Amino acid sequence: MNSGPSQQVGRDGFFLLEAVYDPMAPGWLREVDAVQVLRQSRVQQYHRDERGVRWREGKDLPPVHHRLCSPYDTDARYGIKRGSGWTGYKTHLTETCEPDAPHVITQVATTDAVVADTEMTEPVHQTLAGRELLPDVHVVDAGYTTAALFVTATERGIELLGPAPHDSSRQSRQDQGFSRADFTIDWEAESAICPGGHRSFEWWEQKHHRNGTPVLKVFFSAEHCRPCPKQVQCTKPPSGRRGRGITFLPRERHQALEVARQAQETDEWKARYAIRAGVEGTISQAVRVTGLRRTRYRNLHTTRLGHVFAAIALNIIRIDRWLTGTPLGGTRTSHLEALMLAA
Repeated sequence: MNSGPSQQVGRDGFFLLEAVYDPMAPGWLREVDAVQVLRQSRVQQYHRDERGVRWREGKDLPPVHHRLCSPYDTDARYGIKRGSGWTGYKTHLTETCEPDAPHVITQVATTDAVVADTEMTEPVHQTLAGRELLPDVHVVDAGYTTAALFVTATERGIELLGPAPHDSSRQSRQDQGFSRADFTIDWEAESAICPGGHRSFEWWEQKHHRNGTPVLKVFFSAEHCRPCPKQVQCTKPPSGRRGRGITFLPRERHQALEVARQAQETDEWKARYAIRAGVEGTISQAVRVTGLRRTRYRNLHTTRLGHVFAAIALNIIRIDRWLTGTPLGGTRTSHLEALMLAA
């Protein structure tokens, strides 16, 4: 919207800023935190030119990592996960899970809401290594794994146990046709062989256009793809000299990813990974006992401190129950689940 109350709020804000930054105004006014927040919000949220004051929209807004979301907490950011959005932070909990010892939280990491989970796997490992608490096996959910993280974890002597990222090719997403897994890669010859037996004619390195990850691009000749009886299952009818193209990761990452994908299809892997459900109980306990979903503090540093206090409280409760032999609480049953069981 470029008219009405929002436009008036913008004009009022600029009017106040003009008064504060007037050469005749006391200099200390410009150092007031609220004035700095007002100035930042007007720069980020509004245009001001010969056409007047207008909302910024879409791509005209600052990147989400830098975008002010609350005048009361300038560190808070707007995040979305599984369709749910919130303004604030994320916390990442790491706990022990040995069957013959109390499960205690060993690491708490707090970030603003837009930091991706994959960005936290390596920092968590670095912190645990600095405290000599690195695990032999680190069980994580799909948000904390990438091909690169499987490699770096192995280099640290850690088995990163979590679902591997899915093949993002169109054929794999639609579950029809030949996906990347159907091509054989000849690393030494720097080429690939398609399901029809033809060898690629182009191989070159580049950076992924979105995240800068190094990737390899391979193309097959349209001369082979066009008359191939499997062309419909593989690619669209080629119009130039290139036929099917595939993008894959450098050798070390590609192989680590394939090993992880193959392992997670086995019953052994699924049985081992079942222990990961325990962290859901930890999150539930943290929410019910300490109110973890809502911070009592403002800014990232004090929110992180609050999360550390919450983890300490949970550890005290768990150690006390372990020492006193108090049985663990049963799995909570939702009202809907209880209704379904009674049916």
